[in-house]
Amino acid sequence: MGVTHHGRTHRLDLADPTLREWECTVLHADPEQGIVLDRSAFYPGGGGQPPDHGVLLWQGVQTRIVGTRKGDDLWLIPAEGDPLPPAGTVLTGAVEDERRTRLMRTHSGLHVLCGVVFRDFGALATGGNMEPGEARMDFNLPEVPPDFKTRIEELVNAEIAADRSVAVRVLPRVEALALPDIIRTQSNLIPPDEQEVRIVDIVGLDVQADGGTHVASTAQIGKVQVVKVESKGRANRRVRVRLAD
Repeated sequence: MGVTHHGRTHRLDLADPTLREWECTVLHADPEQGIVLDRSAFYPGGGGQPPDHGVLLWQGVQTRIVGTRKGDDLWLIPAEGDPLPPAGTVLTGAVEDERRTRLMRTHSGLHVLCGVVFRDFGALATGGNMEPGEARMDFNLPEVPPDFKTRIEELVNAEIAADRSVAVRVLPRVEALALPDIIRTQSNLIPPDEQEVRIVDIVGLDVQADGGTHVASTAQIGKVQVVKVESKGRANRRVRVRLAD
C-alpha cells in the first residue's frame, strides 16, 4: 500500500510522474468524504510535497479537484459546489500541469540541496516543506561558515548543471534500509509496517527513501536561488530556496 496502490486506487503518479491525463472509473462518491477512483495520477501529498490540483471530466461536466484525504482509501476532494460524479462513471482525470511540474522541480531541487549539505557539511535534515517554486529545508548544523549561503547556492547549482540522472526504484524494506545513509533525516520517517521502500537516487550525489514525484534529471530543475539562511535553535538552520524562473 502506498507504492503502487492506496486502498482501492492504483497510483499512476508514482509509476509515471509525467502522466497528466488518463481514463478511470469512479468507485465511490460521497459529498462529505470525496471521490475514490480506480486509477489516479493525483499525487496525494506527503513528505512535505503538497497534493496535486486538477479536474475530472465526465459527460460534458467538469469537477475541480482541490485536495486529497488519505485514509483506508485515497479520497479526492472536489471544489465546493462542483458536481459529484456518481459511482460507476467513466471519466477523464487531468492533473494541473504547471503546478505539478513546478513541484517536481522544487522537490528534486531540495534533494540536491540535501545531498550537498550532507556531503560537504555532514548535516542531516530535520524538516522541510515546499510549495510550487519555493521551499525550505532545516538541517542539524551547529556551526555555519560565514559564506555558507553563497557556497550552498554555488554548490547546488553546480550539481544541477551537471545534469545528473534522477533514478527511482522500489526495494524490499530490509534491502533498502541496508543501503548506507539511506535515511537523510534525523529520524526514520518510513512507516514501520511499510514492506516496500521507494528510493530516489540523484546519481552520484544523493540516495534516499522518498515517496514524492521528481524530474528525470537535475538539469530540468533549473537554477535555484538560496533566499535566506536562518537560525532556528542552537543547532538547527533553515535554508529557504526558490526556483529562479
